[in-house]
Order: sequence, then structure tokens, then C-alpha cells
Amino acid sequence: MTITQLLNRIKPLDQEQMAETQAYLDTLTKPIGSLGVLEDMACQLTAIYQDPRPPIPAKALIIMIGDHGVAAEGISAFPPEVTTQMTMNYSSGGAGANVMARHAGAEVVCVDIGVAVDLPDMPRLIKRKIAYGTQNMTQGPAMTREQAEKAILTGADIVAELVRCGVGMVATGEMGIANTTAAAAIIAAIKGESAERVVGRGSGIDDSRLQRKITIVNQALTVNKPNPQDPIDILAKVGGLEIAGLVGVILGAAAERVPVVVDGFISTAAAVIAASLSPDCKAYMIGSHLSIEPGHQHMLSYLGLEAMLHMRFRLGEGTGACLAMIMADAALKMLHEMATFESAGVAISISRPSETQKAKDIPWGHL
Repeated sequence: MTITQLLNRIKPLDQEQMAETQAYLDTLTKPIGSLGVLEDMACQLTAIYQDPRPPIPAKALIIMIGDHGVAAEGISAFPPEVTTQMTMNYSSGGAGANVMARHAGAEVVCVDIGVAVDLPDMPRLIKRKIAYGTQNMTQGPAMTREQAEKAILTGADIVAELVRCGVGMVATGEMGIANTTAAAAIIAAIKGESAERVVGRGSGIDDSRLQRKITIVNQALTVNKPNPQDPIDILAKVGGLEIAGLVGVILGAAAERVPVVVDGFISTAAAVIAASLSPDCKAYMIGSHLSIEPGHQHMLSYLGLEAMLHMRFRLGEGTGACLAMIMADAALKMLHEMATFESAGVAISISRPSETQKAKDIPWGHL
């Protein structure tokens, strides 16, 4: 499969199905629109699945893992070796992502797409290494265009395999020391933002290292001159292999017609690239949480994506996305389990609020 073939498989959602779902939601025993984002999500999910009452799906958290050459610049609180050590932690089930995935009922699937060393066979680990990490993007492109495209197709292929195994919802996760630097460079390149506005503290760096990180992002953009009109050029020059893999996960989910829950800063950098390649894929994304990384809101605004959770997260790994999958389950259970006014024997006549009237302005006691 080529990138073009992958993109051609992504289709817009059926707006009529979404309208029909909203009409049904309006018959449930609640004020019109009172469940807010859950109602939006229910409409989105029925259109994605092309089913007015979709079952609760099997879920998978896909953690793409890759090392970054730019880590040599000392812009992280942790050494590059932590990428490998954390991969082993995911495999043994001890990371934050594992805890949140278990809570959400999601399987954890780790993908070595660019770890700098050869890893042993481990539970939950799929080996699809494209390269032994990226190059230092302050000296030239992080990877070749061919490597970026191969990583994208790898991510899409893994989603297709999971869907064939019965998975109906995926979440994005990642690991790679220094990947917040790459994510900041991506959004700066696409939106033309200054590094000062999008670079954050990542793993918890101090002020002096933060200034160093800003300088590194500016240097990478100056050296590589990524083309803002060419998303793959940006990805190859200042991205990461795990970010490229997540671009494929997002595009692959849209192509397979399953929702993809987008995690935080790094995952949303991948979503920005994916949406730049295929605007239609945005309809398959579910925003999970708002990271405290300053560049994350810029990314969400670019996508027109709403973050459900505001919890000061900055761990990554897919932790926020796993919590949001629980919200998706709630949206579907609302369709299956909530009574209508008619079935509950509640005599009531209500109409949809005008565009200027918010559902929250209609007190239950006045209906």
C-alpha cells in the first residue's frame, strides 16, 4: 500500500446518521443537549461505525516507541537510555499507561519503530524497527522521506491487523526521550509559530535547559527549512519515527472506520500531520486531554479538536487517551441504556433550544 492509497480510503462521515442520532438523543429522559460532549461523541461514533446503536468496542492502546538523535543536545531531564528501560516497563505492565489501559479495558500494544538498540522478545512488543533512532535534527533531517513514509504505513498496517482481530477503538501513545522537542518543532513549522510559544518543559526541565530547548528547536527549523505545505517534509526533517508511526495509526484508523482517541502533546503533533494529509481523518479523532505543554492548545486549535479532560497531564504514553476511552464507553451506553420519555412514561414536550440559547440555560425543574 502507498500513502496515496491509504489516504484514498478515508471517507467523510455520514452527516445524516449524525443528525438521526441527535434526534434520538433528544428523546431521552434529560434536558436537550444536557450531556454535552457525550452527545457529540455518540453522534460521531454512530457515524464512524455506520450503526445507530454500536456495541461497546474492544480497545487497544498503541504505544509507538522511538529514539531521537536530538536527545544528544541535553534537552531532556532523562538520558536516552530511558526509552529502552520504559519499553521494558510497558512490557511488564508497570507503567502509567498500563494502569490507565487496564482501567479502560484496553490492550496495550507496544511497537518498536525506532528504538536505538535491539530489544529482546517481550510480551506486548511488536518489532517493526525502521531505523535505530532518528538523526540529530540540528545537523540535518531527522530521517529520510522514505523512512517517514515507511513509518506511516507501518502504523496503518498495525491498526489494520488489530481491526482484523476485533479491535474497534484505538488510542495513541508514545515513548521517546526528547520527543517533545520534535513535537514542538512540528507545530512551529506548520503554524509558523515561534519556538518560544510552543516549547515547554517536557519531562520537567529547569529554566536554563528550557532556553536551550528553544534554541535547539529554532536551530533545527533554520537548518532544515521544512516546507509548511508538505506535511511529510516537516515530519521527516524535524519529527520522530514514533510520531510518524502515530500518523499512520490515525490515518489507518480513519481508513478502517474506527475511532482514534488522541492523547497529548506528541500524539497531537502526529494528528496535525495526519490532518494535513487528509482533512477527512479529523472526523475520526476524539480529543482526550489538554496537556500543560504550551504548544498543545495550538495543535488542538489547528485541528478544531476539543479536549475533554483538563487534568494538568504531561506524561504522554496514552494515559489521557485511556481515560477518554471510558468517556466513549459512557456515550455508547447512553444510547443503549437510557430510557426515552415515551418508554419511561414521562409526559413531556420539549423543543430544541435556539442557536443562541444554551442547554444549560434550561433548568430541569422548569420543564
